[in-house]
Amino acid sequence: MATITLKNIPDPTYKILKRLAAEHRRSINSEVIVLIEKATRSTKIDPTQHLLTARKLREKTQDYILTDSTLIELKNEGRP
Repeated sequence: MATITLKNIPDPTYKILKRLAAEHRRSINSEVIVLIEKATRSTKIDPTQHLLTARKLREKTQDYILTDSTLIELKNEGRP
């Protein structure tokens, strides 16, 4: 198994990494390995399933019509 040494990790990045590791009950090293695995693993998308998911979402939201005036109203709601 190979070994990698990381240098000059920015403090904010390290803090996030440390928090993620704690949330997942992992060591920082294990968290880095998991993140690298996720970033380097390729997954094929099934076009048929993807289209089916999109169609279901369209069906769920077909009754929600958003117009410019509706969006402006919603943005201004509650503003002085």
